[in-house]
Amino acid sequence: MSYILGKKTEMSQIFDEKGRVVPVTWIKAGPCFVLQLKTDKKDNYSAVQVGFEKKEKNIKKTEKNKEYKHIREFRVENEKLKDFKGGEKIDVSIFKEGDKVKVSGISKAKGFQGVVKRWGFHGSSKTHGTKHTVRKPGSIGATDPARVFKGKKMAGRTGGRRITSSGLKVFKIDKEKNLIAIKGAVPGRRGTLLEIKG
Repeated sequence: MSYILGKKTEMSQIFDEKGRVVPVTWIKAGPCFVLQLKTDKKDNYSAVQVGFEKKEKNIKKTEKNKEYKHIREFRVENEKLKDFKGGEKIDVSIFKEGDKVKVSGISKAKGFQGVVKRWGFHGSSKTHGTKHTVRKPGSIGATDPARVFKGKKMAGRTGGRRITSSGLKVFKIDKEKNLIAIKGAVPGRRGTLLEIKG
């Protein structure tokens, strides 16, 4: 299983072999370092812990795991833990152009929004005596139960949730600059921490 941490830098476009424009997202991925191997016997689950982006300030020897800004774990079967070693470096070379990946991250937080922006409601008509109700949700319940059902699409906080986009294609890799171009859009704004799984 291929896994790496990265930060979203920008969206751009690249021309493919046939001269067609392809929208891509550039991600500065890695290098990450293996900090710890978790096993079923010791931790009751098997996983690999990796660190990304070292802190600039001096760290005590007793706090080695705190020398990285971002520490994440990804699950691995107990048999495949042998493929990883403590201190091992993980970079973009673990992926190849054309690989399908999953990208997880926190989406853009947009604050409290109405139903038109949050759920795509069309709103009321703008003519025939409509006044102050163009962007309102309209009726939210029936008279018989005399309550609003759970899960009703209403106004509320939008974005700021963990989202996973799957089936994305690795379009280009720049090993020297630790950059990876993924076809299409990925969650979050510029600088968002992303988890890329192969």
